[in-house]
Amino acid sequence: MFTGHIQEVGTVVAVDQSRIAVRAPKAAASGLDSICLNGVGLIVVRAEHGMDVLEARLSAETRRRSTLDQIRPGTRVNVEGPLALGYPLGGHLVQGAVDAVGKVVRVDDEGATRRLWIKPPERLVPLAVAKGQIAVDGVSLTVAEVARDRFSVVLIPGTLQATALAELSAGDRVNLESDLLTRLVRRWPSDSGRAVSEVVAALPWAGRVSGGQGVQKALAQLASGGAVVIWDPDREGEGDVVFAGARLRPEAFTFLLTQACGHSTVPCAPEVLDRLEIGPIPGPGDRHGTRPHVPVDLAAGTGTGVSAAERAATVRRLAHPDARPADFLGPGHVFPLAARPGGLAERAGHTEATVAMCVAAGLPPVGVCCEVMNPDGAMAKAADLEIAALRWGLPMLGVDDLRKHL
Repeated sequence: MFTGHIQEVGTVVAVDQSRIAVRAPKAAASGLDSICLNGVGLIVVRAEHGMDVLEARLSAETRRRSTLDQIRPGTRVNVEGPLALGYPLGGHLVQGAVDAVGKVVRVDDEGATRRLWIKPPERLVPLAVAKGQIAVDGVSLTVAEVARDRFSVVLIPGTLQATALAELSAGDRVNLESDLLTRLVRRWPSDSGRAVSEVVAALPWAGRVSGGQGVQKALAQLASGGAVVIWDPDREGEGDVVFAGARLRPEAFTFLLTQACGHSTVPCAPEVLDRLEIGPIPGPGDRHGTRPHVPVDLAAGTGTGVSAAERAATVRRLAHPDARPADFLGPGHVFPLAARPGGLAERAGHTEATVAMCVAAGLPPVGVCCEVMNPDGAMAKAADLEIAALRWGLPMLGVDDLRKHL
């Protein structure tokens, strides 16, 4: 079993009908019995090409069902060792059993991120679930969008640097493995009496995550248009649901209004608000040092600016690098907050955490955060937040993890 969290990128040095040799010093030095190469689980055999090279058995069936049928010396491959007891889950559960070979049909550079559109075989399309997990050449990724016959994933800067996915282009073939638990949910008998939510609550990538791998999971969520729950135990003792402003859709704002139920605000890097000439609201601010600025609406809107669609459009424009002061009217219904120039090092609050995550995900420094409120009107605490994160299928991080790993 693997997690889709790539440990190193290796280089194929030799391949024939029965074996493949890959230069991967970390993996070769670990004495592994099995290995996952570009999403294909293989049995390791005795190395014959040097101490920094591992060799694995390659069967005719494996070649037929994966992209290893056309792999050549010099090709860079994603390498991951097997999951062991006590290892953290950096991605999701990956078996190394390729479900299908897909084709990259389009590559879009979106600032520091890159979006891949992949067309899988028709039988795999139902298993690509928006904001769910899928392994592409062994890399655990979040599905950003699903179209009729294809889906997209967004590669954040960390993924582009740490894997071989950065080298993919339109026309390339990739190994695909759908999420194991998604398959289990789909196969669960409808009359079993077990709610799907109970299965979702068991997902290892939802709920409380921590460390560098947890941060990378959160960044991937934001880049794909998903949300993250950020817990601030020290300053506010509250948790916020956070989205990236550049990826915000109307349904995301609806979620904040109807599920999170707090006050939705738009943390921005201070230079964004200066450029857009959106000034601060006079007064000393709240007791936590938050810096609210004049609320705005999109000037091009035709309604009152209150609807989820209009507020989402206003946020996306705030995040757009070409936005200008004339694009906004004020006062309006979207509430910008200015992050401190020093970021999390200066103030470890939700405002700074939101902006820092957007930047680390390769997106403009504008996001949305909304406190999580319990049904009784009280603010959700740690235990409540963990339950909510599991119910919503979202990762939950502490501010301290962000300070340490961003």
